[in-house]
Amino acid sequence: MIKSKKSFIKKRWAVASLIGILVFLGVLLPLPYYVEMPGTTENVGEMIKVDQASLTQKSEEGSLNLTTVSMMRATGASLIYAALTDFTDVYSKKDMMGNQTDADYNRMNAFYMASAQNAATYEAFKLAGKPFELDYKGVYVLDVLKKSTFKDVLHIADTVTGVNGQSFKSSEELMTYIKSQKIGAKISVQYTDEAGKAKSADGKTIKIADGKAGIGITLVDHTEVKSTPSVTIDAGAIGGPSAGMMFTLEIYSQLTGQDLTNGREIAGTGTIEKDGKIGRIGGIDKKIATASRNGAQIFLAPDDEITPEMKKVEPGVKSNYQEVLAAAKKLNTKMKIVPVKTVQDAIDYLKE
Repeated sequence: MIKSKKSFIKKRWAVASLIGILVFLGVLLPLPYYVEMPGTTENVGEMIKVDQASLTQKSEEGSLNLTTVSMMRATGASLIYAALTDFTDVYSKKDMMGNQTDADYNRMNAFYMASAQNAATYEAFKLAGKPFELDYKGVYVLDVLKKSTFKDVLHIADTVTGVNGQSFKSSEELMTYIKSQKIGAKISVQYTDEAGKAKSADGKTIKIADGKAGIGITLVDHTEVKSTPSVTIDAGAIGGPSAGMMFTLEIYSQLTGQDLTNGREIAGTGTIEKDGKIGRIGGIDKKIATASRNGAQIFLAPDDEITPEMKKVEPGVKSNYQEVLAAAKKLNTKMKIVPVKTVQDAIDYLKE
């Protein structure tokens, strides 16, 4: 009888321990989902240095701040947190990355950040009326088709610098040359990898969508702004293109010696297009949330246009500015929300 009772107690403890372990694993084990939530609000003045040797130094009490979202691999605990918390969303890996690998997703974010910095320097110097040069480096690889003979050879963020030993002055020239080749012809591609190492690879042309020869990559110009004074940007581990506007404002401020903050804490977000337009970004509700929590007084939001094509794909789509207004109401924030279509709009508002 005593042995039976002891045996029962041991079994009960074993079952309880097993349940405890399963609950522990269920709460903490990584799941195939990602949780997006408000990230940080960071002073871009601490990331950017414009060589001011011959320019007027500015002195500002306030700051211009980029805003980020935080992305983490989901666990049972974080899913519960997301369900109970505002401005926290859950996405599948496919929603987040499409068919990209983790490595390609990280390369893409690094590429977008580098492009944002370059575009910001270009736009700031243009608005300040300061001289600069735009140096064509080649074409960035944004994607490689499965049927491309360069699949698993060229990768996202590699830069194609030449074809068959020939260099080009624009992506148009490069594509025109490739299209002039026969489909199935042997072709040699010169490129630099993500680490900047020069390489060469051989393959064949394939038939692309327009019926002509191609190498099966999605591309965009890789340009670099050369300027005097020089600009250095160190954003650390932050990736993506959404800091473009705030980078531009800070470079412009340092370059011209104008204090755009006037002692205020200013946050914002938005990409920079070549014509100075501020582009739409994702997760803007999380960004206004972090700006509000960190004491920003003004939030600059993209006032992007919603096209009929966008409405056709997503009938309920809203502009970033509309999304910010809805989030600001939920937050009950005292921040001033300012819609801006261009960098010049932002500069004009801050000067006034």
